[in-house]
Amino acid sequence: MTGDRRKFSRQNEDQRRAALIAAAVELISDGGPGAATVRAIAARAGVTPGLIRHYFATKEALTRAAYTQVMGGMIEASLAVVAKAPQHPEARLAVFVTSSLRPPVVDPQAMGLWAGFLHQMRRDTEMRAAHEASYLHYRDLLQGLISALPREADAARLRADAIACNAVIDGLWLEGSALPETFEPGELERIGLRSVAAILGVDLVAAMPDEGASA
Repeated sequence: MTGDRRKFSRQNEDQRRAALIAAAVELISDGGPGAATVRAIAARAGVTPGLIRHYFATKEALTRAAYTQVMGGMIEASLAVVAKAPQHPEARLAVFVTSSLRPPVVDPQAMGLWAGFLHQMRRDTEMRAAHEASYLHYRDLLQGLISALPREADAARLRADAIACNAVIDGLWLEGSALPETFEPGELERIGLRSVAAILGVDLVAAMPDEGASA
């Protein structure tokens, strides 16, 4: 019985923490970090303002957790798709690129959250560190996929290629999230595949399983 109560309590704790993070994400993506006041977050999550301090020492700690969760969720979404891809280096990279340029990764809310934190990163060293960790995690994953390609490239070239390909994907992600109605279905993925392929000197279009084969 005691074990059951502890498990139930732990689940409630996790649910409340998740609700606070979700409330912060919604407020920041809609109105920027300034809109995510302690009172507004509490009201959106349906809790008292004092309860927030039980889970997060400061409002900044909560907003950093929100940022980290959203960015991490986008990376995990791409990795989940790659895990189901054929075990060929070109196909795995192609799937990683295209999954980064379509929903749920391309998402106006995620873009709003990212944009809302740009100014905060300049004065908040912990937020900058959270952003750096997210950026480097994605870039390292991309570099790992690039390094598996059947081509000659030393460590410096792999790093430069990963930075360049990441920049292409980031730019397309930003525009696709900000102005989704501007692009035709599949257009971002096709541009991303061709651009990354041009940087790396490989054919990712032909390597893309199923739908991407005719991109």
